[in-house]
Amino acid sequence: MSNYVFYDFETSSSNKFWGQIIQIGAVLTNDKLEELDRFDARCRLNQGVIPEAMALIVNKSSPKLLKNTNLSHYKMIRQFIETLRRWGKATYIGFNSIEFDEEFLRCTLFQTLEYPYITSTNGNTRGDILNLARAANLYYPNTLTNSKNEKGNDVYKLDQMAPLNGIEHGDAHSAIGDVMATVGIAKLISEKAPNVWKASKLTMDKNQSLELIKKELFFCTNEYFYGRSRPYVQTFVCQHPQFQWPLCFDLRHDPKPYLEMPISELTVAMKKQPKFIRTIRHNKHPVIMNPVYGNKFDEYKTIGTTNLLSRAKIIKDNKEFAEKILSIKRFEIEEKEQTKSQEDIYNEESIYTKFTSNEDNRIMPEFHNVDWGKKSSVLSKFKDERLKYFGKKIFYTEKPEILNKSEYDTIHKDTAKKLLSTNNEKWNTIPRTYSEIDTLRIKFEREGQKEKLIILDEINAYVEELEKKYSLA
Repeated sequence: MSNYVFYDFETSSSNKFWGQIIQIGAVLTNDKLEELDRFDARCRLNQGVIPEAMALIVNKSSPKLLKNTNLSHYKMIRQFIETLRRWGKATYIGFNSIEFDEEFLRCTLFQTLEYPYITSTNGNTRGDILNLARAANLYYPNTLTNSKNEKGNDVYKLDQMAPLNGIEHGDAHSAIGDVMATVGIAKLISEKAPNVWKASKLTMDKNQSLELIKKELFFCTNEYFYGRSRPYVQTFVCQHPQFQWPLCFDLRHDPKPYLEMPISELTVAMKKQPKFIRTIRHNKHPVIMNPVYGNKFDEYKTIGTTNLLSRAKIIKDNKEFAEKILSIKRFEIEEKEQTKSQEDIYNEESIYTKFTSNEDNRIMPEFHNVDWGKKSSVLSKFKDERLKYFGKKIFYTEKPEILNKSEYDTIHKDTAKKLLSTNNEKWNTIPRTYSEIDTLRIKFEREGQKEKLIILDEINAYVEELEKKYSLA
C-alpha cells in the first residue's frame, strides 16, 4: 500500500507567483497513518520579497525570527526535495493543499529550477483532506464536529476543526502543527466514514479518477459552494475539449427535452440554473461514491433508483447529444480566446503558459549537484530563457558574486523598480505594505493586541531597511 506525505506551508503572502514559502512541515506515514519520518524547516526571506504583514502575523513568523534562521529559501527547498526523494513514491496530501499549497509548491519549484509536478508524476498521487472532510460530513453527518458561521453553515478551518474534534493543535498556523492536525482529521475520517476514505483512494490518481467516472453508468459525487456541500448523481457525457475534464449530466433532470434541442437552444439552456451539465475536475481529487448514496437526499430519492438508471442509459446511448455539448464547449473556448487579455505575462507567472522541455528537465539536477563555481556553465545549457532568468535570480539571492556587474545591476534595478512602485501591482510593494501596516496598527491598538503590535513594528523596520537599500539602486 502507498505511503502518504502530509504537508503544509507557511508563506509570505497568498500570491503563489510572487510570494515565498517561509516554513515547510511534512510527515511521512504508512497506509495506517502511522508516522514514519518528518521534515520541519524555516528559512529567511529572499532579497526582493516584501511579505504581507498579516501573513507573517498569522503564521507567527516575525522578520527577526526569519533573519535568525541559518537556512536560505533555496537551501530549504533543496533539503525538502532531497527528503521527498528519499521517502520515495507516495500520495501527497494536505488541507486545502490542491488549491493552495500545491500551487505554491509548483511555482516555487519552477522558479528554483526543479521539475514542478513532482506530486502527480513518477508514480506519485495527490489528495486533499478538505475535500474528504466535506464529503464525509455530507454522506455521514457528524463525522466531524464543526463550528458554524453566521449563516449556520459548517466552518472548515483547520484551527477551529482540530480542537473541536479532540485533536491537539497547540501550534496552530505553524507548518508542522497544521500537518499533525491534518493527519488527525484524516484518521477520524478513515475511522468514522470508511467508505468515503476508501472511495477517495480511487481518485488520487487523475487517470484512474477519469476512468472511474467514464466507466460507471452513474455515480454520486459532491460539490462545495456558498458554504455548503451539495450531492449530485451524474453520468458521464464527454470530456472538455481543452481541459479534458469530464462533463457529466445531472440526473435530477429529465434528459429527454435536452436531447431533441438544436445547438442554439441547448446553448441557452446550459447557461440557466440549475445546471444540467456539471464539470468534475478529475485531477483535483473528487470523491466518487456509489449511486445508492443519492437515496440519502430528497431530490434524488423522490426520482428513485430505477428512473435514475433509465436516465443514465438514455444519456450514455446518445452520442449525438455528447457531440452537441462538445460543439458548444469548443465555441466557448474560441470566444474566450478572442477576448483574452493581451497584457504581458511575467516569467514568474508563466508556469502554465509553456511546459519546460524534457531536455531542460534533464539539465535541472546537474545545476543543483555541481559546485557554485560551475553552476553558471550549467545554466547556459538551458534552452528556455525563463530558466536562465530564474537561475540568475538564484545567484542574486545566494551568491551575488557569481554575477558580473551588468547582470547584478539589471536584476537589482528591476527588483528596486518592482518593490518601490506606487502602482497597483500584481506583487506586494513597499508602499502597499506601509498602508497595510498602518491599517493593522489602528486595528490592533483598538483591540489591545500588544504582541501583534510588536511584530508589526518589526515588519515596519524590516521594510524600512529594504526601502533604504533599494532606493539607492
